Amino acid sequence: MATALVPDDVRPGESGVELASVAPDGSFDVAPESVGFYVPPYMGPRATFENIASLPELQVVQLLTAGYESALPFLPPGVVLCNAAGVHDASTAELTVGLILASLRGIDDFARAMPQGQWISSRRQALADSRIVVVGAGGIGQAIARRLEPFEVEITMVGRSARDGVMAIADLPNLLPSADIVVLAVPLDESTRGLVDDAFLSAMSEGALLVNVSRGPVADTSALLMHASRGRIRVALDVTDPEPLPADHPLWTTPGVLISPHVGGNSSAFLPRARVLVAEQLARWASGEPLKNVITH
Repeated sequence: MATALVPDDVRPGESGVELASVAPDGSFDVAPESVGFYVPPYMGPRATFENIASLPELQVVQLLTAGYESALPFLPPGVVLCNAAGVHDASTAELTVGLILASLRGIDDFARAMPQGQWISSRRQALADSRIVVVGAGGIGQAIARRLEPFEVEITMVGRSARDGVMAIADLPNLLPSADIVVLAVPLDESTRGLVDDAFLSAMSEGALLVNVSRGPVADTSALLMHASRGRIRVALDVTDPEPLPADHPLWTTPGVLISPHVGGNSSAFLPRARVLVAEQLARWASGEPLKNVITH
């Protein structure tokens, strides 16, 4: 059996597979031709994906992210790509609720007022009674919906195609005008790149909130800036385009915009779930069983 190259922080205790360590910067100390299974470090630099081309006997790349677009350009024919579906659902859903509440209730304004001792009491919009459209009906989208349901809201799920309990993405022009909150939880591919453009934002109602916890390029940054700077909509972003967002980018100082630095999945809930997934995938690989979360591309 070939070696599995795995970051130490997700290294399983027992796997039945010979393991070697890969450092956060992508470096490793094992013969490249011995590696058959590779887990790139979480949110690592480009080098962690460039490694893929240097592993001639590689069979499987197991990502620690739900998104997989960064790995695709480096993936040779015949190498199986698996994402970390399910690993980040709880963390990302929690942050989504936090961003919504912080934006609606002005928690970011209160935090900025604290050093000056300012008491900026005012009536803010509640999450209760809101009409929410969640764009993306996969694991993360469903986890978001479950956490929002107790807040006495009306939720509409939107997926690529219509099915029981889910409307089609083609229905968005009819859904956006009545939505108070729109949450983006879709993977980034050619069908979702630039999904949120001027037309999308123009269809949203005055004062509505857009929350992006998917990938930055799902939303056109210029369009976001234009609508947010006019005060038409509010925006809460865990992801941006570009990323990291430069310190002098106007998004940082646009009123009604709340930004977190791509930390949706990076919580204490991440590592335990990642270790379970890696252990299961290694066991499946060793026994020849079908792998989970295989990406068709």
